[in-house]
Amino acid sequence: MSDELVDRPVPDVLGILPLRGTVLFPHAVVPLAAGRPSSVRLIEDAVQGGRIIGAITQKDPAEDAPKREGLHDVGTLAVIHRVLKQQDGTMRLVTQGVQRFRLVEIVEEAPYLRARIEVITEPEASGDVELEALKRSATSLFQKVVSLSPTLSDELATIVAGSETAGTLGDLVAAALPTLSLPLRQELLETVDVKQRLQKLVTALGKEAEVLELGSKIQSEIQSEMSKTQREYYLREQLKAIQKELGDADERTQEIETLRQKIEEAGMPDEARREALRELDRLAKMPPQAAEYTVARTYIDWLVAMPWKAETTDAIDLAAARAVLDADHEGLEKIKERILEYLAVKKIKPDGKDPILCFVGPPGVGKTSLGRSIARALGRKFHRMSLGGMRDEAEIRGHRRTYIGALPGQIIQGVRRAGTRNPVLMLDEVDKLGMDFRGDPASALLEVLDPEQNSTFRDHYLDVPFDLSRVLFITTANVIDTVPAPLRDRMEVIHLAGYTEEEKVAIATLHLVPKQAREHGLEAGKDITFLPEALRFLARRYTREAGVRNLEREIASVCRKVTRRHAEGVTEPVGVTPDLIVTLLGAPRFEFEELETRTRVPGVAVGLAWTPAGGDVLFVEATRMPGARTLTLTGQLGDVMKESAQAALSWVRSHAAAIGVPGDFWEKSDVHIHVPAGAIPKDGPSAGVTMVTALASLLGNRPVRPALAMTGEITLSGRVMPVGGIKEKVLAAHRAGVSTVILPRRNENNLVEDVPVTVRDAMTFHLVDAVDEVLGLALEAPVPREAVEPAAV
Repeated sequence: MSDELVDRPVPDVLGILPLRGTVLFPHAVVPLAAGRPSSVRLIEDAVQGGRIIGAITQKDPAEDAPKREGLHDVGTLAVIHRVLKQQDGTMRLVTQGVQRFRLVEIVEEAPYLRARIEVITEPEASGDVELEALKRSATSLFQKVVSLSPTLSDELATIVAGSETAGTLGDLVAAALPTLSLPLRQELLETVDVKQRLQKLVTALGKEAEVLELGSKIQSEIQSEMSKTQREYYLREQLKAIQKELGDADERTQEIETLRQKIEEAGMPDEARREALRELDRLAKMPPQAAEYTVARTYIDWLVAMPWKAETTDAIDLAAARAVLDADHEGLEKIKERILEYLAVKKIKPDGKDPILCFVGPPGVGKTSLGRSIARALGRKFHRMSLGGMRDEAEIRGHRRTYIGALPGQIIQGVRRAGTRNPVLMLDEVDKLGMDFRGDPASALLEVLDPEQNSTFRDHYLDVPFDLSRVLFITTANVIDTVPAPLRDRMEVIHLAGYTEEEKVAIATLHLVPKQAREHGLEAGKDITFLPEALRFLARRYTREAGVRNLEREIASVCRKVTRRHAEGVTEPVGVTPDLIVTLLGAPRFEFEELETRTRVPGVAVGLAWTPAGGDVLFVEATRMPGARTLTLTGQLGDVMKESAQAALSWVRSHAAAIGVPGDFWEKSDVHIHVPAGAIPKDGPSAGVTMVTALASLLGNRPVRPALAMTGEITLSGRVMPVGGIKEKVLAAHRAGVSTVILPRRNENNLVEDVPVTVRDAMTFHLVDAVDEVLGLALEAPVPREAVEPAAV
């Protein structure tokens, strides 16, 4: 084919086929695939013509339509021998490189590239001794590469060895060597001087031969190592037998004896000791390569590491314990008294069963930190584990050893981490345990938290009894209602309602400000000082919570901004005032004036509600419009709250004349009661008095007194019944700026015993038995209709 092409004149303008990721060399036969429409059109035209095309490699293989600058300067004239068109429109063709050419210029870009070319003629170098030496060296190296490579055939070496000229040999070798990089292939194609081309090729062949020799050597060593490993195994077995006869011990024997000694010294109960020794005997008979070896060794390590007899001695000093609790927590007097009572009983009767304490309260009131304080007061180790979202029973009881990656449950792991058998274990978020097809973790906790059963707690992984009766378990929850009744029955529930404003200021002064100043590179009292009125302003106007987490975030935000000033070179001490807080944090998020503004018009009353995050104020709005005896309730109210609204309307209708409401209002009116915010579900009976007050205010055109809130269930006879959550509700009213609170008389004990004295002294409380008393205290005199302003709600 080359001779035919030499005899036939090559056109000056030739169709160009861009190649992706490959280089076509002269004399090489290469299969190609063409998928671009322009390439398919070029091949079709070439087959109809002289079957000669110009193949040139593009610089970027990802480019779909390369221009002149995207192509290399040198390519190869190629003859198309065979073409096969595929069903998807692409083509497969067999081409043979003929001669190098240089791309002069692109003369046409559509429907495919056509370019003016210049054929490159290789210089004749016959009789050159150095060139002959290079040719022989390349031939020898290529034959060596073929012998070492599993992908190159011996026939290829024969074809290369039969090359007539050095140039042909170089091109064939370059085309046949699959490991040459694309840039090096293009460089060899562009090297017209045969001697230089062979020198580069010999260097590449030498490197390839070295790589293949090294790979062959590594493969031989691997096979040899495998044989060596088998041989060593038999030799080691023979050595063990010889050492046994001589009375010497090898490393394996020493390891077994060390484990045996640890088992004897661990102080395990008899059953655990027998199981550990039985597993150790199995381990001694297993080869280290066995899959069960690691499982058995891990199990023995767990048994040895458990604190079977290690424990701390309770150093109970009630005065010191009181000092620890006071230093760590502000307020919470009833909780502190209960903890001190527990410590007193523990001091008098050390062997008594420990109660399971459950701290219930909104986030941020110090439930977890109370557990740490109890551990400090007792001198015990403390470990906390979170149960939130736990759905697998095995997280409590552990996984059986038959499973891959099995481990003991969180309880046993916690005891091991604590390092003693009598630590304080805090089970956080016990109310957020889940349940699915893997079991019920709450049921698994029944045995753990039962003092009558946990002395022989059997974890699935250890499979031997472990005494948990000496562990002091403390649980926490935000809501006790979601805890299963059998589990709740095993715990002593202690409610943490939240902090008063003065307690928050004290906590911030003693704990939060020094902590956040330290974490932000400041020194409290020197670089930054929070005035008490500034902390009070933060707690009152930027947060509305039972705990202090958001207050800590706001203090951290102020510290960050002061730290930035220091970083910018302003290092003067900063005294944080309310005005500076507004400058740094923006406008306050909560306004006290909202209560007075919203109750300025008749039909709006303020109630008190209990939530998992503490208490909150609750607005009840009532309005009327022409209609026919319809009561509409909105605000995502639950069934109990809807029934309270029905009862409130019935009481108002039956006592209309007594409370100054037109008797026929229901005959020609529709009444609508709405409880914002509409996106939050609400339920419970304690808004009954608030709904009665809102209806009486609306129908009698009498506004509710400002800064007044109330709570209580009502009956159709007009009685005010007691409700729960009095402390949370009163604290919420205090936070919101309420000055007067109406409560059921039967909640007087809750008010006196639970609500802090500072809050009681700062507010006015009215205890009532009947709805008549509520309306007399809550409603002002009627106002003219035209004087009523729109409600700002």
